[in-house]
Amino acid sequence: MQKTRIWLGLTAAFLVSGSMAGSASAARHHHAAAASKPAAQKQAQAQQRAPAINQNVLQAEVLLDRAGFSPGVVDGHDGDNFAKALRAFQQVQGLQVGPLDQATLEKLGQMGGGPALGEYTIQPQDVAGPFVAEIPRQFDEMAQLPQLAYPNPRQLIAAKFHMSEGLLAALNPGKNFAEAGTVLSVPNVPQGGDDPAVVAQELHQHRGNTGSSAAPGQAAARVVVNKGNRTVQVFSADNRLLAFLPASIGSAEKPAPSGTFQVARVDYNPTYTYDPVYHFKEQKTQHKATVKPGPNNPVGVVWIALSVKGYGIHGTPDPDAVGKTQSHGCIRLTNWDALTLARLVRKGTPVEFVG
Repeated sequence: MQKTRIWLGLTAAFLVSGSMAGSASAARHHHAAAASKPAAQKQAQAQQRAPAINQNVLQAEVLLDRAGFSPGVVDGHDGDNFAKALRAFQQVQGLQVGPLDQATLEKLGQMGGGPALGEYTIQPQDVAGPFVAEIPRQFDEMAQLPQLAYPNPRQLIAAKFHMSEGLLAALNPGKNFAEAGTVLSVPNVPQGGDDPAVVAQELHQHRGNTGSSAAPGQAAARVVVNKGNRTVQVFSADNRLLAFLPASIGSAEKPAPSGTFQVARVDYNPTYTYDPVYHFKEQKTQHKATVKPGPNNPVGVVWIALSVKGYGIHGTPDPDAVGKTQSHGCIRLTNWDALTLARLVRKGTPVEFVG
């Protein structure tokens, strides 16, 4: 784990076992989710309703994430996204499908990668900004911002380690997330693959061979979007499951399509252009508005365009809502899961909608 020292003081319960920016039209036809709530409001609401952290679930979430079965946001809670990832892992491994049990924990522990938690020292670049204290909900106001950056180092660090801000605070009571040199307890997830610039550079380097930044044998042969189960599954040419990702998929107002399409292109750090012909209920603007790139852009840090007009797979400024709310027709993943998918696909990769 880069710049991360493994945390050895785990409890017994845990030891069970740059960017290649898209053009202004990169997201012109996208149907994105509404802008996220102000950070302070989201944090307060999360703290009010968050149950106690389940240490076994937290351990399993981190290990599932490392194994390619994303629980979405690592939060230490036994939610729907965790349950779906757990069932998928159990099925692939031939385990009894059901609640988290000792056999599943042991199998997860055999996947490697070390303990579930580690230590991370806040780096100067983590706190340097620029940050955007509050992001408006209206796209015409959002378009006035120079970039859709994180509101503070806390959200940046939480996203870096695929975790909720609530879990970050719970693991590090009293810590100052805005001070470089502060040592934090964090999930021990792979680092370096969550930067759009890094993934874009890998894609550029491998374009001559596969058109994908995936390692040999890891490129996607097909992607399955399961509308009923709200998941995205990525399969290799020999039908191995390479990634299992929770998703928000369409809505009654703007349902996701049916059938098989192809990946048309991948745009990193895309802009997003809202057209009032979309008639989003929450938007009042009567003019087109182009929103600058950034992790809190309505389509996140990557847009995977599909061959069906107006649809794509993309990131989100609100990872906690993935799989729990609807989208405006497209397929919404956490930013880190969207980048995982971007590494695996190439132009022409089949994307099948089922359910």
